[in-house]
Amino acid sequence: MFAGVLLAGLGLAPPAFSDPIRKSGYAIGSETCGSGDLAFPRLKIDLKQGFCAGLVASEEDHLKFPRSIVQIPGHELFVVADMGGWGHTDGRLLLLDPRAAEGKRIKELITGIEYPFGLVIGPDKKLYASTDETIFRVDPLADNPRSTVETILHRLPGRRLTLPDGTRLEESAHPLKQFVFDRTGRLFVNVGSHSDDCITHPPITRPCAPAEGASALAAIWMFTPPSGGIFPALKPTDPDPPHQVYARGLRNSMALTLHPQFPDPGYAFLQGENGRDLPDIFKPNEEINAIEPGKHYGWPYCYDLSTVSPEFRLVLQSGPYKNLCTNGALYKQPFSLLPPHGAPLGMLYYHGQKFPELEGRLLIALHGYRPTGSRLLIYEVDDHGFPKMSPPPVRYHASCAAEPTRSFQTEAGEVAAAPFAELISGWHRVNGARPQGAPVGITVAEDGAIWLVEDRNQTVIRIDRAEGNAPEPLPCDMRSAAQIDQLAAFVARDAQNSDRLSALRKGLVEKHCVGCHSDFGLKQGQPDAEKDQAVLRFMLSQDGWIYPGDPESGKLRTRLRGLGAEKLMPPGGEALARTEPGYARLLDYADSLVAKMVPGARMRIKPGPPTRKFVARSGKECGEIPASKVVVVTQRTAVDKAGFSRFYRPADPYLNGECTDDDGYYIQQNFLVPLQ
Repeated sequence: MFAGVLLAGLGLAPPAFSDPIRKSGYAIGSETCGSGDLAFPRLKIDLKQGFCAGLVASEEDHLKFPRSIVQIPGHELFVVADMGGWGHTDGRLLLLDPRAAEGKRIKELITGIEYPFGLVIGPDKKLYASTDETIFRVDPLADNPRSTVETILHRLPGRRLTLPDGTRLEESAHPLKQFVFDRTGRLFVNVGSHSDDCITHPPITRPCAPAEGASALAAIWMFTPPSGGIFPALKPTDPDPPHQVYARGLRNSMALTLHPQFPDPGYAFLQGENGRDLPDIFKPNEEINAIEPGKHYGWPYCYDLSTVSPEFRLVLQSGPYKNLCTNGALYKQPFSLLPPHGAPLGMLYYHGQKFPELEGRLLIALHGYRPTGSRLLIYEVDDHGFPKMSPPPVRYHASCAAEPTRSFQTEAGEVAAAPFAELISGWHRVNGARPQGAPVGITVAEDGAIWLVEDRNQTVIRIDRAEGNAPEPLPCDMRSAAQIDQLAAFVARDAQNSDRLSALRKGLVEKHCVGCHSDFGLKQGQPDAEKDQAVLRFMLSQDGWIYPGDPESGKLRTRLRGLGAEKLMPPGGEALARTEPGYARLLDYADSLVAKMVPGARMRIKPGPPTRKFVARSGKECGEIPASKVVVVTQRTAVDKAGFSRFYRPADPYLNGECTDDDGYYIQQNFLVPLQ
């Protein structure tokens, strides 16, 4: 069913906005979140009752790929690390003044940084930041912040690596540096794994070499400062201070936090693990690990609680890692499991006056795009900061899934876990009005408000108190099964598009994509025609991958060609156009498949004003399309609306949330011109 039918079936009206405007994909109305100078447009995302989310800054403020945020102590100003995007070298540190006039809140502090990520207020109350290879401190309030930069580490393993076997990587899989200081000034740094699973050519008979030794990847490194507790600034020729591999077997420790009492005995040092990718949506689970010195946490040999990675069975039969996954002397199981593929990227203990009900609790931001991600979790903890466990079954919410809740499970069955509440229960697209979000960095301001950055919609968000009852959650607006059936039938009847689809399935999906994040619905023994349909239906069901008739707006094109901030897919794809004959032609096939997926005449929006408004059959305004955009016109002279043409549903970014697919979309005939 389409969006309007789905809403009606749940007894809900479509979302209404007064004179909505578009910001970072959101339709913004007149409601605000916060008060006074800190009242911001209220976002239509699902929050716990008593809370609201305000949009502080967006792509209109020239945010590109914001990844972390922190308040400058004693000032109502924040610093944001904007990475620019994967594969980019134009990262920036930005100064955010939330009380400034709209459009004037962001100021560039330092530009041209490679992969900035971590932002921490150090034990000396100075601001520390990271690149892929360095950690440095800087004065963000100086007239020339760049002149105040003092580097304290500058030779960390970064995006370019030489592995023990001599293999040179130009883009390590996990180069970002999250870091934390403890109360004594010790510095703990994430050194992520070079790949997803360290699998090269099976059978694998030796341990993962990059994860071994005194400079192991997939580890947390600890640096101890000299007496006085502050790391000195390094000259370019100075070596880094010595480090200790504090814990290993951690694929990518982007979420790190210390209890305020750490390192006192028994207090928590927690890590949120981004586990290996598997095609199954609901395995493996992510992890909350209780970090202890000298322990191994399993990557790439074990996942979940003690499940052996099948590729490494031979490795675990003898040698130093014999029976690792059940060897309690070396291997430490996760403290608790997190929702699978949730991708924890931010973690902290809440301390603030605004939300006393959250005092001392653990917050975790899940960045993942699957039904288990796009949310902010709340955990109750004990007096030492460890999440409180419950016996099985422990259930969690799965957004937009056929089964709305799941229990934490491993191959051995249901397991104990720490239950959680959801402060933000998800961003779920509703007809272009509420885009999915991917929270990354979170921080608590001095007034107790919670701030977060999310990179999918390029936003800074502030969470404040809200009066009254929580609004009813809005349903998902995924493409309906009936619509997918219709589109798949269109492709099957078009001989050229059927051929393009087969070529894409064989040369791209099966060769480079299966196993990264999904099996694309492919099964052994399927006839080729069924395989083609499975791949097409998978792509049509994914959020934003394909907008039929409009290849330029879909993620399939931007990810395959590396045109946006997100990582290029497939991994290593930047070299395929040069090294694999026919690969560039496959990318063109993908564009042609999408462009010609819908029967009708492809026409261009006439040049003129920057955008052209389009409406429903009733005349209700539905959104605006940029001049020169190509659309698929299904009725040049609409039979039910004189003077208008009917066209296929546009990409979500052009909708304003006022209309549904059942209304149809119409634009004035004189706004269209034939393609040249």
